[in-house]
Amino acid sequence: MTPTEQSPEDARPFVVPCATLDIGAPWRWLGAGWRDLRAAPGLSLLFGAVIVLVSAAISLLAWKLGRFALLATLLSGFVFVAPLICVGLYCVSRALQKGRRPTLVDSFVLARRVIGQAGVFAIVQGVIVLLWSRAGMMVGAFFPIDESNANALWEFLAIGSLVGSVFAALTFAIAAFSLPMIADRDVDMVTAGISSVNAVLRNKAVMAVWAAIIIVLTAIGFATGLLGLGVLMPWLAYAAWHAYRETLDASGWPELD
Repeated sequence: MTPTEQSPEDARPFVVPCATLDIGAPWRWLGAGWRDLRAAPGLSLLFGAVIVLVSAAISLLAWKLGRFALLATLLSGFVFVAPLICVGLYCVSRALQKGRRPTLVDSFVLARRVIGQAGVFAIVQGVIVLLWSRAGMMVGAFFPIDESNANALWEFLAIGSLVGSVFAALTFAIAAFSLPMIADRDVDMVTAGISSVNAVLRNKAVMAVWAAIIIVLTAIGFATGLLGLGVLMPWLAYAAWHAYRETLDASGWPELD
């Protein structure tokens, strides 16, 4: 190869190109996700049942052992399993988009192929959760709660909410498009994560609406005794797939077989 020649990998941009979204985009994603849910109800409910059972197990551990045990459980179990569940759901939307009938076997095969990249994602999220927890402890140490002092209480709540929102925004920005991308293209998690953050930053208002929708629907799922998560989480996963497909132009990276 001469110095002027470039391999296809070298010719790719540092981040995946992204579209400029309009404010109605989140509602289109929800509509497309709902169509996928109706097209594959059996698989959707199967994945949804797994999500409900895992969520119930974590809640039970939190109730029995306390919040520190919950954090340990999240880091050692669910944080690492959740990305693979999401990849399995993205496989359903991916198959439907290609005009194929989605199967559980295909979801397992794809999850196995991307387990390394999903593991990187889980580790990054685990580190963020640890830093988030440590930051919360530091806020409590520097601004101790004094219930008799209303100003001190409001100050604690304001600072704690600000710190928490920073970590929550970082988690959302990394996760918004990265997992669907690694389920679709032969791309490393670092590129997918940076591309996701870039796309979120370039579409702040739209992604704020999308984040609010996710929060509301997740809250509804918890309010129904976790049972609603069995439908809402697959729906959101399918919508996230369509969000990725509309937002990122990943044509420069090869598709996964």
